[in-house]
Amino acid sequence: MKILYAVQGTGNGHITRAIEIIPYLQKKGDLDILVSGIQSDIELPFEVKYKFKGLSFIFGKKGGINFWETFLKLNSRKLLKDIKALKIKEYDLIISDFEPISVWAAIKAKKVCIGLSNQVAALHHLAPKPQNDDLMGKLILQNYAPTNYNYGLHFKSLDTNVFTPIIRKEVRAITPTNNGHYTVYLPSYDDIQIIKKLKKIEQVEWHVFSKHSSKKYKVHNISINPINSELFLKSMASAEGIFTNAGFGTTSEALFLKKKLLVIPMKKQYEQHCNAAMLEEMGVTVLKKFNKKMIEPILEWVNSTNLVEVDYKDNVKDIIDLIIKNHNVLIKDGQIDK
Repeated sequence: MKILYAVQGTGNGHITRAIEIIPYLQKKGDLDILVSGIQSDIELPFEVKYKFKGLSFIFGKKGGINFWETFLKLNSRKLLKDIKALKIKEYDLIISDFEPISVWAAIKAKKVCIGLSNQVAALHHLAPKPQNDDLMGKLILQNYAPTNYNYGLHFKSLDTNVFTPIIRKEVRAITPTNNGHYTVYLPSYDDIQIIKKLKKIEQVEWHVFSKHSSKKYKVHNISINPINSELFLKSMASAEGIFTNAGFGTTSEALFLKKKLLVIPMKKQYEQHCNAAMLEEMGVTVLKKFNKKMIEPILEWVNSTNLVEVDYKDNVKDIIDLIIKNHNVLIKDGQIDK
């Protein structure tokens, strides 16, 4: 069986998940890998057959997506050319982790494409939704990479096709410690805004990992570090708490490591607001904004002992086996090509 696994390259969570999934897919058939997007800080340790610029959202510095920068970097002609050029018909099984080129190429070729991501779980009818419904954000999430069959990942299992997070092996191998510091990853805020707020909480040592700095430096009780996945994981494993956006990867790993967690969803990012709704329901502290008024809630969180217990078993094999089993049924029914 010839398999295409397509991965979204915006954000690190998709890539770290792919590192766990790919070895299992390689056992199931002849696997080709596609990556599109330009915002990940982690490289896949596997041969990538297709590497596209894709349709990436660019992180801003004020808490959300920089839509102007995203628009400037968008090359719609190149995107359409890549969709047209992808030889999608040669694949028996197409799995997309919220990757648009593979999905739209499959739609054009009338091929079945299977979604495996946390984004599809965020739209699940049993998943908590934010109180202020963002219609535009919801439409983008629904139509960015619309797949035929969906297998979702969320902070809690919702049904037989929505699983708990895939935790990478290097995180599972960690024995967490507590050195008293707090690890911060807020890629949609610049260093100045983060320093301005966190320096007011003087009794805490903050380890900030920044997408906006290429050098390490320290201001008061705040260490600013360029993105380095190894150092970040080391800091997170030995932290007392994690303060981050409401993306899926870091938050899942923080919960798995039994760390105190504080999240602030990115502005105009519907998926993150859905994630935050689920996390808040589970007992995680969620900030609506990141301004001077939030100093007191951050301080309350620092002084709290609020830990959320989770049980995230190693589920990658079960997920892939289920997809392959269901896919074989589709082949027998003649529904792959129409």
